[in-house]
Amino acid sequence: MSHHSENIPAGIGFMLLTMFFFVSLDAAAKYLMNFYPAAQVTWGRFFFHTVITIAVIVGLKKGIRQQIKSRTPKLQIARSFLMLATNGLFFLGIKTIDLTTATAIMFLSPVVMTILAIPVLGEQVGIRRWMGVFVGFVGAMIIVRPGFAEIDVAIIFLLIATVTHAFYQIFTRQVREYDDPMTSLFYTGIAGMVVMSAIMPFEWQTPEWQHWPLFVVLGLMGCLGHFCLIRSLRVAPVSVVSPFSYTTLIWATGFSYVLFGELPDYWVYVGAALIIFSGLYILYREQQLAKGS
Repeated sequence: MSHHSENIPAGIGFMLLTMFFFVSLDAAAKYLMNFYPAAQVTWGRFFFHTVITIAVIVGLKKGIRQQIKSRTPKLQIARSFLMLATNGLFFLGIKTIDLTTATAIMFLSPVVMTILAIPVLGEQVGIRRWMGVFVGFVGAMIIVRPGFAEIDVAIIFLLIATVTHAFYQIFTRQVREYDDPMTSLFYTGIAGMVVMSAIMPFEWQTPEWQHWPLFVVLGLMGCLGHFCLIRSLRVAPVSVVSPFSYTTLIWATGFSYVLFGELPDYWVYVGAALIIFSGLYILYREQQLAKGS
């Protein structure tokens, strides 16, 4: 990216909007799961994501066939299934766990990515990044506290979601070399729409009229979030905007308290602080290594 094309304030602004949209999606999903199965809520998230994406492509007059044609279809489909798994597991998690705790656990994804980079990308991970991984692991143990209380199965869902999300991020980095962002945006929702639509005849509960807009909001927030994320990474360096992704903790705490009257205990914030520190340190080391330091 050339220097004149960078716009750091805009990049930060897009990243802040990304986090707001994603947490809004999660809050709407948590609310809807008070009335409908998690599978139906997941369907709404991907069905309307795909419908809105196609509408945008048509509006931009880029051509549907051109935009859905991928130069790496297997990678895009794998990435799409990983997004389905991540969202499905996360929704199952937040059904019984507050948004703040769930969000803090998902901060582990950069830590998991560092571990997966060894077998998947063939990267060498030095002692300093392993120290960052260890600190993140300690933060996760503080949040989960195994042995001090019975571990909710929802915690298991969320921990698995950090792994599927890490794989999703790795594959997303790889497809950027081959496909247009709109192509990736389309494939983000396609697996979820197809798979969950096939399941719906067995899970469907006809929504109340006042809940239909919230189902649409799921897809809209997902589309807007991914669009802003793409824009953020296009106009500003990853090292600058990535730390602002941790503002999700602020949004999640606010939504949890205002909408659901939920607040986690202070140990969740202690663990989250350690995970955030480890993620930022790993990012810093990646940047240093990229510069040859």
